[in-house]
Amino acid sequence: MGIFAIFATAMMQYREYGQWLREQLGVKAQKISLDAGFSCPNRDGRLGHNGCTFCSNPTFSPAYCRTMPTLEAQLEAGKSFFARKYPDMKYLAYFQAYTNTYGDTERCISLYERALKVPDIVGLVVATRPDCMSADLLDYFAELNRRTFLVIEYGIESANDDTLRHINRGHTFADAERAVRMTEERGIRVGAHLILGLPGEGHEELMRQARLIGQLPLTIVKLHQLQIIRGTQMEKEWQEHPWLLPSVEEYIEWVLDYISLLPPSFVFERFVSSVPDDVLVAPRWGLKNHEFSDLLRSHINDRSFRRRVR
Repeated sequence: MGIFAIFATAMMQYREYGQWLREQLGVKAQKISLDAGFSCPNRDGRLGHNGCTFCSNPTFSPAYCRTMPTLEAQLEAGKSFFARKYPDMKYLAYFQAYTNTYGDTERCISLYERALKVPDIVGLVVATRPDCMSADLLDYFAELNRRTFLVIEYGIESANDDTLRHINRGHTFADAERAVRMTEERGIRVGAHLILGLPGEGHEELMRQARLIGQLPLTIVKLHQLQIIRGTQMEKEWQEHPWLLPSVEEYIEWVLDYISLLPPSFVFERFVSSVPDDVLVAPRWGLKNHEFSDLLRSHINDRSFRRRVR
């Protein structure tokens, strides 16, 4: 039984991203990350120059995003990597790096349309900030959603405005709520990215956040632990005034409590993330993703057992 099937039997009917995606598309599909040359208002001077304090965007992008000059070349490189194991795989172009709705509208549209012309690309996932979505682009996305698979993924990160200011995010939670609702009202699937364990956000604050996130009309939720990455402003802050980061066991308990407060309709894409070991400062759990999944399964089974014997 897979991990998310266990979620269904041990807790509530939570939906696993891979299976949900196959139901939506009728085929097995994989996201291919892209760097389309977008910037960010936190980097180009509109809001600031140094970005969010936790941000190290190249760390999260595959190597081909840095070496392949065009979208088409990046997509073909991604396809080649996955096709070795899954020759019948289809793909989603994942506009991941920086803010992928930020800039001239016509240029944005041209990039999306180019990606869709690559063979075996069956849809788009567009990652952006909640304060960087125009009405014109939303109208375009509404039309695009009628002819291909589409997800708009907003980096919400936190529901606490004090935290958002602290990490130099440059928008409020109200901005995020507004963007999510405006997008969903046009019939577009909406994803939310959230970081658990930001400075000052322990269990109590995360449960407050979960209740707020649960009120949003989301399709997909991506959660992961805060990671202190070498060379970021957050690393400097953490080295000067370190705060307590959760152990892997504590983090798993956070995750299970968090998702228990969310609607069963939400699709969960992930609960943990990893960066290369040479840039990771903390937390150093020493676990591979599959090992984390094994631990998560163990905790889910333990909760299920305790429920049965009460």
